[in-house]
Amino acid sequence: MATFNVPTRDQVNNTNQGIFDNLEKQLGFVPNLYATYALSNNALSNYLNFSSAKTSLNNKEKEIVNLAVSQVNECQYCLSAHTAIGKMNGFTDEEILEFRSGKSSNNESYNTLAALAKNITENRGRADNDKIEAFFDAGYSQENLVDTIVLIGDKTISNYLHNTTQVPVDFPEAQALETTTV
Repeated sequence: MATFNVPTRDQVNNTNQGIFDNLEKQLGFVPNLYATYALSNNALSNYLNFSSAKTSLNNKEKEIVNLAVSQVNECQYCLSAHTAIGKMNGFTDEEILEFRSGKSSNNESYNTLAALAKNITENRGRADNDKIEAFFDAGYSQENLVDTIVLIGDKTISNYLHNTTQVPVDFPEAQALETTTV
């Protein structure tokens, strides 16, 4: 496998250096996957604009989608990052593991969202009608459906980038799903 080194600030263009500086101020570090986007002169800026765009989903719902999609795509980096972010959003370890498996035993809306995100990702955009109907029955709208699909695309980009480059995970490692009793 080809080796991808995480670029340092000095190895990226001026625009990306500015983005690195902002990330350092906001997060306290530049995540390795974001730095990897900076191997392109434009990808980091494009991705950050895309991933931070307005959506009808709230932060908790976004994390549910991120976790379900990253599990289907087997992206250890994103599973680790979004486990940490999920905890920052108030989710327990048990809830996070359930979302990763495409369900929630504590919240029906979250259950339908996780199931739909998993289903869309597994079926490469061809969602099962019963999953879509359950999503709408849980109170979600057509706008929420479109935003869920856009978020799936967003997360899939990062999943694919990490799965291809295998840059080091710089978040606490998420536990393997199959070793749990979820």
